[in-house]
Amino acid sequence: MRQETLTVTTDGNKELSLPVTYVHTLVIGSGAAGLNAAVQLRAGGIDDVVIVTEGLQMGTSINTGSDKQTYYKLSMCGDDADAPRIMAETYFAGGSMHGDLALVEASLSPRAFVNLVNLGVPFPRDAYGQFIGYKTDHDPRQRATSIGPYTSREMCRALIRQVERLGIEVHQHRNAVELLVTGEGEDRRVVGAVVVDEKGQLEAYGAENVVFAVGGPGGLYKTSVYPAVHTGGIGMGLLAGAAAQNLPESQYGMASIKFRWNVSGTFMQVVPRFISTEPDGVTDPREFLPEYYDTPGAMNSHVFLKGYQWPFDSRKVLGGSSLVDILVYIETVIRGRRVWLDFRTNPEGFRFEDLSAEALEYLTKSQALQETPIERLRQMNPGAIELYAEHDIDITTEPLEIAVCAQHNNGGLAGNHWWESINVKHLFPVGEVNGSHGVYRPGGSALNSGQVGSFRAAEFIAARYADWTVDDDTIRSAAASAVAGLDEWIERCGSADRSWQNHREEFQQRMTRAGAHIRSIGELTKAVDEARRQYERLATIGCSYSGPGEMAEALRNRQLCFAQVVYLDAVRFALQSGVGSRGSAMTIDAAGEPVHDKLDDAWRIVPENADFRGQVLQTEPREDGTVQNRWVARRPLPESDIWFETAWAAFREGRIYEPDKA
Repeated sequence: MRQETLTVTTDGNKELSLPVTYVHTLVIGSGAAGLNAAVQLRAGGIDDVVIVTEGLQMGTSINTGSDKQTYYKLSMCGDDADAPRIMAETYFAGGSMHGDLALVEASLSPRAFVNLVNLGVPFPRDAYGQFIGYKTDHDPRQRATSIGPYTSREMCRALIRQVERLGIEVHQHRNAVELLVTGEGEDRRVVGAVVVDEKGQLEAYGAENVVFAVGGPGGLYKTSVYPAVHTGGIGMGLLAGAAAQNLPESQYGMASIKFRWNVSGTFMQVVPRFISTEPDGVTDPREFLPEYYDTPGAMNSHVFLKGYQWPFDSRKVLGGSSLVDILVYIETVIRGRRVWLDFRTNPEGFRFEDLSAEALEYLTKSQALQETPIERLRQMNPGAIELYAEHDIDITTEPLEIAVCAQHNNGGLAGNHWWESINVKHLFPVGEVNGSHGVYRPGGSALNSGQVGSFRAAEFIAARYADWTVDDDTIRSAAASAVAGLDEWIERCGSADRSWQNHREEFQQRMTRAGAHIRSIGELTKAVDEARRQYERLATIGCSYSGPGEMAEALRNRQLCFAQVVYLDAVRFALQSGVGSRGSAMTIDAAGEPVHDKLDDAWRIVPENADFRGQVLQTEPREDGTVQNRWVARRPLPESDIWFETAWAAFREGRIYEPDKA
């Protein structure tokens, strides 16, 4: 690593001086994927690595979890026959996932998992060393494991300790605001990034490679279970012209919103009471679920099932548990009320004998037949009560406010089977920002994917991109152009008539209304036009902010708002293509099937067109601001050469890194 000072002259003849840091591989982001990328780069012989981050305690990985946060891997216990190809078939069955990516995520899962174990993550094992597993959603085998609510947090802590042991340089309190990209067509590549520090000063980084580990698009939504400190940075990649795939495929589910946490698992299995109030949180408290169910037993059985079936699932709308999510959405988004879980008293008409056989058996075996939901929760999961108490919420004495929230994006930037961007060379999106998943994915597979992707990026960089191929003048030119443009935009912000908070509120409300789990072509067409107009206003006028501490937020609005344009355009294209309702999103249309006889005609669901399971939606922003969407056939599961002598030769000669080995 080396540094210099760059002087930039803007079009208005203003001179700016800023530091430029040259580093072989720049890692943007310090979640579990970014940290592991840095560690594996060092293991692969790339010593010149810098991590740029808002902070090691920021981001989703270290600030999130669930009732029992799952890590998904190949089976490693008992007599459950498993192999990479078998696991890849499970991934592939979810639809719209490229087969080579499925095979890679399966093949590297043991390596990534054991690496975490060796770093000290205490995954449970028996007296014989077997790593005990359980079945998770969309998984036919016992591949899942967990260390409790904070699996990803402990992964991050172990990786941070390794980063410190290795002496990898970490530049904290910096927000990346723009990628530096040069070249045209097949020669287009990344050469670094511009960041802003906590004092509002711009800095540039020149790099041979950029590992882009900026997480999911949490900042796009008003109701989101992404940690408040995490907004995501995919818009920087989209502004740089990086292609994306499967952007419409996200997961949504009920979560608390004062402290953002998924209310899955035992939170629902204890059958709490759902109440809604006026916006003041006090006036007109009432249970709203009973008006849609013929019997309390049917209602409470659906609530119980949300523990298993926590994400909203379009397949479970008609007669299934996802009706509960729709009713919460109607109360909060359409009626403007607030919804709460009350663990202190049972729902209206609650009786154990009225529950489904499945629910009653589960609660009986769990010895959870106590009188109230909070007593049942204390029996089954006392840590859940402690979790909220640690965040100044006492669910033993007060209700818990919830909403249907964005939780994870299965789509993201499009990478090849080495996790390199398919159209911007030397850019490696890893973690949630990489759109490797399909429509459905096994629970916990996102944690595996982030570790696998960072292994792949590091290995390819060490094998193929270890040499410097970009000269300093190219980096200086790209940095000067980007910084001049950013400075001019910042100047315009000084006279902007709307604040960054006002702009963010606008696009977040739009995304929750039109681009979350309830979708319609009419609403999306309107939303795309609104988002594009807002982005044009932001790009030309800017947004006001107070002091250097808020400058990063103003700059963040640029990429977030642009990302929303691209996301909404992709969702609209999918609906217009006739994909229907699939995954964690429901398409409503007058020609659809009625969702429920007690909901009005606006609630009619369009069935899924399963033909699209064999395709992947590819989205590419253009320089003129337009968005190109197209369906591409998903790549099949590869038929790999597993004859040892020939495979060994291909590995020795480095042929496994050739582009045609896809």
